[in-house]
Amino acid sequence: MAQQPRGGMPLTRPISEALEGSAPLARLVERVQASNERFRAIEPALPPALRRHVRPGPVDEEGWALLVSNTAVGAKLRQMLPRFDDLLREAGLPTPAIRIRVMNGD
Repeated sequence: MAQQPRGGMPLTRPISEALEGSAPLARLVERVQASNERFRAIEPALPPALRRHVRPGPVDEEGWALLVSNTAVGAKLRQMLPRFDDLLREAGLPTPAIRIRVMNGD
């Protein structure tokens, strides 16, 4: 149980310590890093007008998702999937299935 200082608030652990001590959190951090690394590999191929409409999404057993702001952006990215596969391969990254997901809302 966490020690409590005089104010009654429990002492907290630094986030890095919490991440190291939790296998599920460590796996989550690894997946976020893997997604960001893949996104950095494909980002140069994104047309400048589309970049602000695309975000890296989750990496899971089924593959990797790109999150887009609308269906028009999604349609354009679907045309670019072979290029993204090439860029991931050139970067030495796994080339899982890439899914395009339209985000709801702003």
